[in-house]
Amino acid sequence: MPELPEVETVCRGLNKTTSALTIESAKVLLPRTLAYPDSVASFEQGIAKKKIIQWHRRGKYLLAQLSEGWLGVHLRMTGQLLWVNQDSNLQKHTRVRLFFDEGKELRFVDTRTFGKLWWLAENKPPETAITGLQKLGVEPFSPQFTVAYFQEKLSKSRRNIKTLLLDQGVVAGVGNIYADEALFKSGIMPNTISCNLTLPQIEKLRTAIIEVLDDSIKVGGTSFSDFLHITGVNGNYGGKAWVYGRKGEPCRICNTSIDKMKLGGRSTHFCPKCQS
Repeated sequence: MPELPEVETVCRGLNKTTSALTIESAKVLLPRTLAYPDSVASFEQGIAKKKIIQWHRRGKYLLAQLSEGWLGVHLRMTGQLLWVNQDSNLQKHTRVRLFFDEGKELRFVDTRTFGKLWWLAENKPPETAITGLQKLGVEPFSPQFTVAYFQEKLSKSRRNIKTLLLDQGVVAGVGNIYADEALFKSGIMPNTISCNLTLPQIEKLRTAIIEVLDDSIKVGGTSFSDFLHITGVNGNYGGKAWVYGRKGEPCRICNTSIDKMKLGGRSTHFCPKCQS
C-alpha cells in the first residue's frame, strides 16, 4: 500500500501537472470505486467544468480543492493516478477517467479495486463525507508531532511498537515499510511494548520516523508493489531500504542477516544485532 512518501510524491506531481486546469468531463468505468456520491451520473455531471485549485495530502489521502467542492482519493493497496494522453492505450484496470483540454487525462487505475474516490459538491470540510479523515492523528512533519505528544500516546499503550506505528490515529501516513525502517534506525525491536520505551528511545524513534519519510520523498517513494508516479515512473527508495524487504540479506551496518517476523498479521523486518 502506498504510504506517506508515495502519496506525497503523487500530490506534488499532481500540483505540477493539474493545478489551475479544469476537469472538462469524467467517465466512471467501475461504479463501486465511488465512495461518495454513490450515483455515477451525479459524479460525472457534478465534477465536470470544475477547476483544480490545489492538491493536498492528509495521511494517505489525496484531496483536490476545486473551484466548487473537493475531490478525494485514497489509493489503498494498488491504486494509481496516471497523467497520460487521452489517445494512449487504456490500462486494463482503469476505473475512473478525468478529461482535460489539449488531449490530457488523469486516470485512476486500480488492480484490486480497494481504492476510492469522493466528490463533494459544496465548499465544506472534506471530512464531512470522507469520514476516515476524522480519525487521523498528527502529521509527522507537523509542529504537533512533538516528543511530548508521542510519549503520551506510547505511555498509554500495551501494544507492540510496530503495531502502534501502523495506527493512523497516532501518526498519520506511516505504514509497514517506514515503520520497519524507523525502528531499525532507532535501534528498537519491533515487538517492544510501547509503554516500556524510555524517553531517549522515544526521541530517537520520533527523529527516525521523520528522517526515513523525508529520505523516501527525496527519491520518489518506494516501488515494492504497484506504486508509480503520475508519469508512470517507479520510486527509488526500495534500493536504499535498511531492512524492509531484505530478509536474508546482510545488514548494511553490521552484516548480520536481516530477519523477519509477523506482528499483527504484518511482515516485519529487523536486524537481530542492531535492534534490541
